[in-house]
Amino acid sequence: QVQLMESGGGLVEPGGSLRLSCTASGVSLRDYAIGWVRQAPGKEREGVSCISSSDGSTYYADSVKGRFTISRDNAKNTVYLQMNSLKPEDTAVYYCAATPYDSSCSALDYYGMDYWGKGTLVTVSS
Repeated sequence: QVQLMESGGGLVEPGGSLRLSCTASGVSLRDYAIGWVRQAPGKEREGVSCISSSDGSTYYADSVKGRFTISRDNAKNTVYLQMNSLKPEDTAVYYCAATPYDSSCSALDYYGMDYWGKGTLVTVSS
């Protein structure tokens, strides 16, 4: 079964950057659409970004478009979320999630994700 783990969270000042990583054991992430989902305190979960397995297409929520970039390094079996120009409202627990089906990716439909990591906390504060 797929085992996912996120890393790279931490405390950063507004305007700063962080890069989150999602790794997997026992499976090649190239076979999965990988999404990043976040949950901020007092708010519902939000699909932030997704990268498809078929052609590497990327998708972003309007709230992060132009600031965040999702990518994958198949040689390292890792998916990244580069977060730039961070805002306090980006503060959340960030999860990576995987599905073998690309249909959930374009809609940032995290309900369609089959496997989840445990999350990494990102805090944006001065």
